[in-house]
Amino acid sequence: MLAASEQASIDPHLLRELLTEDSFCPVEPSSLEQSGLNETLIESLICKQLAVYGSVTGRILAKEVALPFGIVSKILDTLRTRKVVEHKTTARLNDFVYGLTELGITKAQKLLRECAYVGPAPIPLAEYVLSVDAQSIAHEKPDRARLTKACAGISVDPQLFESLGPAITSSGGLFLYGAPGNGKSTLARQLTLCFGQCIWVPHAIIAGDQIIKFYDTQFHRKVEQSGDEQFLTSSIDRRWIQIIRPTVIVGGELTLDNLELRHHRESNVCEAPLQMKSNCGCLLVDDFGRQRIAPADLLNRWIVPLESRHDYLTLPTGKKIQVPFEQIVIFSTNLEPEDLVDEAFLRRIPYKIHAKDPTDEEFHHLFRMYCERFGCEYRKDVVNYLLEEHYRPCKRAKRRCHPRDLLTQISNYCRYNNKPVELLPEYCDIVVHSYFAMVLKTQHN
Repeated sequence: MLAASEQASIDPHLLRELLTEDSFCPVEPSSLEQSGLNETLIESLICKQLAVYGSVTGRILAKEVALPFGIVSKILDTLRTRKVVEHKTTARLNDFVYGLTELGITKAQKLLRECAYVGPAPIPLAEYVLSVDAQSIAHEKPDRARLTKACAGISVDPQLFESLGPAITSSGGLFLYGAPGNGKSTLARQLTLCFGQCIWVPHAIIAGDQIIKFYDTQFHRKVEQSGDEQFLTSSIDRRWIQIIRPTVIVGGELTLDNLELRHHRESNVCEAPLQMKSNCGCLLVDDFGRQRIAPADLLNRWIVPLESRHDYLTLPTGKKIQVPFEQIVIFSTNLEPEDLVDEAFLRRIPYKIHAKDPTDEEFHHLFRMYCERFGCEYRKDVVNYLLEEHYRPCKRAKRRCHPRDLLTQISNYCRYNNKPVELLPEYCDIVVHSYFAMVLKTQHN
């Protein structure tokens, strides 16, 4: 453990070594120049933040705009000289409570009409591009051991590993096809774990004069830190946030608009598209072929990015910007890839992997695994009964989701009837009829 004096003088580059083994770790800027932003932008963020708060200390303002207090206090002094802000009262630690003057209120209202973004200061686009390059999955080449570890919590056909391994090592695109319920979405989430746990992403990006919101709680899971880690990250640029490598999953709701910058006219703020939010992770297009857009249209949009590893987006001003396209793109489908797109497209997605139905042995393994999770005894004879009575006579296909779903219904039935959760033949008879009435209809479609 470092002494207090040694902790205070720790070198940022050494801190970077202590915090992470990754090649990128954002260090807090010590000056306005190092932030990559101009004073006018920071002034606008401070004024808008004061319009929201009413009155607040300089340190809280610095926290809200995610910049060092030293930078923010100098800009506050400038704004005070220009009669935009004023001291309301003194605060601890050589600080003041600030508020807007009448001139400042007028200015803040104008700024909010021009751009309603309030929050952490953005990162320049060039810095974001460098961060993706430094954290790209292309730098990592997962081997068999890492793939096995990443998929430890699920059941995977051993033959599937032989195809998946080279596919993820290529860090390109792949088709994952097979019947519904065989774990294609679950497998995609696990594949992301092969490339290291955490990356840094910005709250927002600025390109030209346009702010692009990036961090999205729908897809990005923040890494929670302990007390010791919070101390170590005190010299981290707070405009960035550490997240688990993202797995962005989109289904039938996907449209071409989701792949472009979404400009909100009322706020004059843009939002990053889905493929940009999945950089350094995985983008799963689930149920491919059933979107409201034709498969060829979607692939046409991504032909160049899949090969060049960068994409072009258009700002509201009409200016185009180049952004990284650095993720594994997985097209998950219940249909044969050849039935969806032509040969030219298939060549650009070199790996086509079939997620097959489980064998009887795998089916037993899945029941054993889920019985442990549900806290009930695994019984081989009951699983054999299920297969003999409810699968083979009607030639029902086995799916990897069936053990989990059937045990879920058994658990619900037992809880409702105040009985212990057990894997019994009579319980199987009860839940099979309620579960497969819908599944059989789906299978015939």
